[in-house]
Amino acid sequence: MTTPAIPAHRSQVTRKDVARYAGVSTAVVSYVVNGGPKKVAPGTEAKVQDAIRILGYRPNAAARALKLGSSETIGLVIPDNSNPFFSLLAHAVEDAAAERGFALLLTNSDGNLAKERRHVRNLAARQVDGVVLASVLFEPDLAELEAAEIPSVLLNHGTESPGFNSVGVDLAAGARIAVEHLIGHGHTNIALAMGTNTANDFDRREAGWLQALEDAGLPEGQIVRGPFTREGGYTAGRRLLASANRPTAVFASSDMQAIGILRAVHEAGLTVPGDIALSSFDGSAEAEFSWPPLTTVEQPVRDMAEAAVAALVGARRGEQPEHRTFPTALRVRQSCGCAPAA
Repeated sequence: MTTPAIPAHRSQVTRKDVARYAGVSTAVVSYVVNGGPKKVAPGTEAKVQDAIRILGYRPNAAARALKLGSSETIGLVIPDNSNPFFSLLAHAVEDAAAERGFALLLTNSDGNLAKERRHVRNLAARQVDGVVLASVLFEPDLAELEAAEIPSVLLNHGTESPGFNSVGVDLAAGARIAVEHLIGHGHTNIALAMGTNTANDFDRREAGWLQALEDAGLPEGQIVRGPFTREGGYTAGRRLLASANRPTAVFASSDMQAIGILRAVHEAGLTVPGDIALSSFDGSAEAEFSWPPLTTVEQPVRDMAEAAVAALVGARRGEQPEHRTFPTALRVRQSCGCAPAA
């Protein structure tokens, strides 16, 4: 039996070529490529996989999308994937999407509203099956997606947005617990390093900080605002250290800010927690491996990602939108003044 010739240009290899080379039907090739719906005998599947490898066959994603009426792709817009928290979140969304057969298209808004809207518009034009959006706004404009009938989920979203799926944690409650822990160490002058974005929406972490102080009968501490970055935290730390009424403790609204504050304190010849105690928000790996390790409010990243992708799949089935709120957990380490774990 003569082995079928290999096409000169591998980009021209079709499913029929694979079927002819393997000696099977095009339907069998389809079952192997798509993992079903019918099972293929192991020996036959091996022949098809060999043919695919030898011929260099690549399925035509555009043709498949047209046939299925689905791009099998989910878009994700996050502020900054160089931030370890958002990097972890994006990875978790990718894993959750892959488990359901979706590829992930990742974009960064850099915390910029205009850039966020441009990414949403581009994802809508690409006809993705859904968009997961970690917005710089608490009430983002999703008109582009609504017009294209593309479901969306607001991720890392602490409050309900009627008519839209949203997933997040109670930011105020998490912040309050972190500040109450500092108060428990005897601190009465607790500052806030509050992150900002281009939209300048009020952040519920600030509300939690205020509530904890009010409940304890303590005066409102200093607030220094800046980006949710190491640099933003470093600048905030230097400003707090230079103030006439230097705080004895600081709650930072993100781990990245807290790491910047650590540098500022060390450069000033002071110590954490000896001179200034510190707690933060997010629960990134950097919080555990900074020095000293940070006491931080941990967000359940994998649970949030799983819920976001499940909500997109549910929306495609016509399920009603809902807001999912997950609990946070205070990971107590040494930056607050607690002794290291035994």
